[in-house]
Amino acid sequence: MDIFNKQESKVRSYSNSFPVVFRKAQGCWLETEQGKRYLDFLAGAGSLNYGHNHPTLKQSLLDYIEMDGITHSLDMHSNAKATFLEALQRCILSPRNLNYKVQFTGPTGTNAVEAAMKLARKATGRTSIVAFTNGFHGCTAGALAATGNQHHRQGSGMNLPNISRIPFEDYADIDGLTLFETMLMDSSSGMDKPAAVLVETVQGEGGLNVASNAWLQRLSTICRSHEILLIVDDIQAGCGRTGTFFSFEPSGIKPDIITLSKSIGGYGLPMAVVLLSPELDIWKPGEHNGTFRGNNHAFITAAKALEIYWSDKQFEQHIQSCSETISRTIQTAIKRYPELFVKQKGRGMMIGIECINGKLSDDITKTCFENGMIIETAGSNGEVVKFFCPLIITESELEQGLAIFDNAVEQVATKYFKQAS
Repeated sequence: MDIFNKQESKVRSYSNSFPVVFRKAQGCWLETEQGKRYLDFLAGAGSLNYGHNHPTLKQSLLDYIEMDGITHSLDMHSNAKATFLEALQRCILSPRNLNYKVQFTGPTGTNAVEAAMKLARKATGRTSIVAFTNGFHGCTAGALAATGNQHHRQGSGMNLPNISRIPFEDYADIDGLTLFETMLMDSSSGMDKPAAVLVETVQGEGGLNVASNAWLQRLSTICRSHEILLIVDDIQAGCGRTGTFFSFEPSGIKPDIITLSKSIGGYGLPMAVVLLSPELDIWKPGEHNGTFRGNNHAFITAAKALEIYWSDKQFEQHIQSCSETISRTIQTAIKRYPELFVKQKGRGMMIGIECINGKLSDDITKTCFENGMIIETAGSNGEVVKFFCPLIITESELEQGLAIFDNAVEQVATKYFKQAS
């Protein structure tokens, strides 16, 4: 561990919670240098929906590299890019009756958000973006301005302007959409008409807060009535994490702009895209660019993942079955220890349990790690234990992980009640 402590910046975070050195991974498992195996209920914060080193995806990448396929091409055309675009259209957009142009940005989610916000401002001629309480959109300046978390915001060292923030659904029992619409209609409200609204349908880092279908439909109606663009940040919630490929599908809304990253690359490879309505494609060449926009290796594995998992409904059914299994475990814990747990949160396999405080959730995740499972927390105070295993997890692996969680709860609860007495 000395090399990390001597050379790596203190900005690292996950390694503080999981202080071991990993050397290999496969499926839902990580293995250390000493050969100890850990079930992965973190999944790269949603970047590994298809697991580690998926054998079919790996082989498609190895075949591509072996034939000297293009690795880096800026935004020039390549067979790999064509393969991905064709798979995206055939497996995702056409079956959902969605019509979007595809913009390849730099390979991180925050870059996709930056591009979406810039485009909205360029298209409307307005500067303000509306974001929501507890939202998380990235740590570059523009995306960070739209992020609510104080810990991340204070790292900027500057003012973060041009954002209006309104309450997300069920935030402090405030009807944020009524407030939003009223302020839009009142010329003295002090809210300038925004270029866009930026929203996560399920707030990942914010604590697995779920926007209902009715709330999303109402938000979409408000935006269209006032000619405000609707941007859905599906970077963490997309690619099947909530049960459908896009998190907003159950609501029936059609956003003007969608951002995707994390698992869109299929294999954990860096990749990010912006899906935009054709009439918004007003960029001048190179107006938002980057040396690594697009990733030919990710194009190959992304296309293969879409073909394997999104050509029919079987994968969605598997996700739903796993979600129900996790939910039963969560509900059992809540009923058994109502003094320790508040409620279940999230949707699909973007699901978790809210603890009474962040210390309890930290104790549970730490105990899980000691017993062979990596799992993290979310929420403004880290109060939500977040079940984020790869979507391809088997029934036996899921049961094994949930047993580790149950045992951790039992251990932590015993200590808690002993201290309380």
